[in-house]
Amino acid sequence: MRHPIKRRNLQTAIPYHLAAIALAAMASLWPLSGQAASVPALEQLTLQAAETLFTAHNRELLIARRTVEGAEADVLSAAAPLNPNLSIGTSRISPSLGIGPGRPTEKRVDTVVGLTQVFERGNKRELRTEAAQFNVAAARSDAADAGRQLLYQVRGAYYDLLLAQEKLDITSNTADLFDKSVAASERRLQAGDIAATELARIRVEALRARNDASAARLERERNQLALGYLIGAEREAARITVIDRWPSDQLPQSVQNTQHLIDQRADVRAAQARVSAAEKSRDLARALRTRDITGGLQYERFPGDTANNSYGFTVSIPLFTRYQYSGEIRRAEIELLAAQENLERVSALAVADINRAGRELATAAERKHRSQDILLPAAEKAATGAEFAYTRGAIGIMDLLDARRQFYASQLDTATATADHAKAYAAWRSATKSSGD
Repeated sequence: MRHPIKRRNLQTAIPYHLAAIALAAMASLWPLSGQAASVPALEQLTLQAAETLFTAHNRELLIARRTVEGAEADVLSAAAPLNPNLSIGTSRISPSLGIGPGRPTEKRVDTVVGLTQVFERGNKRELRTEAAQFNVAAARSDAADAGRQLLYQVRGAYYDLLLAQEKLDITSNTADLFDKSVAASERRLQAGDIAATELARIRVEALRARNDASAARLERERNQLALGYLIGAEREAARITVIDRWPSDQLPQSVQNTQHLIDQRADVRAAQARVSAAEKSRDLARALRTRDITGGLQYERFPGDTANNSYGFTVSIPLFTRYQYSGEIRRAEIELLAAQENLERVSALAVADINRAGRELATAAERKHRSQDILLPAAEKAATGAEFAYTRGAIGIMDLLDARRQFYASQLDTATATADHAKAYAAWRSATKSSGD
């Protein structure tokens, strides 16, 4: 016998059950959808979004941060006071009788309990702490300098990908133009307007244009991978499409106080911090000649007679009769000289970096202006005139192809010059970046 009522209950219960599951799934996915919305879209990646992803996911930058954390942990070790030592000794254990019967206090053994503590003198602990703190400052400046250089790589990779996208557009448009020319030339050949050799030449140029488009597509994929690795998105590099325009014309700014700018660079500040750390290490090495005192307390228990139990104390002072720590002091002084020479080297490299970046930016801006405002319009005008003249039979196919090649080369040169200017401006920003920027 069937039960229609129960069947209806089951049919109505199933949709409610599925709805509950759907609501639970939507609730679990809601935080993920909100998180995904905050992540920049790789298909429309701006330079600012790329820099944000770089700051959060670049592996080299994360390693540099871990180095800073390790240096901070060294400060805790350097500032920690020395621990006391507890010693317990037992003697007069008889091989034949052992330690005897009874409670532990009645055993036939002597027991000595001692407590010793080393008291450092000469501000050794303070000097160790200060040296470690300067090493932390150096590590932080190193991390900032690594971020400066990596950020320049991100900007360069971004502009390389933007250039590759433009090259792909130029080569694809040129290939499409030649494909249309081949189709038109085939119709004209059938009508007897041109010779077969003209069609063959156009076909050769069309094949070259397709090869250039394939090479440009491969170049874009390589640049997508390069940028994807820097921003931690190498697994989804094929999705990356940059959308920012090229930066406007920028000329090197006149620096009023070059020395102040150099002193504020992260690499210079790191070298300065290492000089300070080396000075503290030298002072610490000299402080080794200040004798540390070891103090101790002692309790000795005698078996059977508590009246004979005794207390005592000890004081230990090292005698510098044979060695005065001259090797450690000399080594610390040499390391200080090396740190000072390294500071001079880093400062000189910073000066050269700033001057070189300024000259390269000025040259790149001039080349961009010449290519964009003079070369490209002239080549475009010549190509347009050649197309018009060829359609009316005023020039031959070779003149048309020459004009197209010049215009095509001018487009690529202009795109390359624009990208070189953008990367030169990024290099200038990196060279003049201070540690606080």
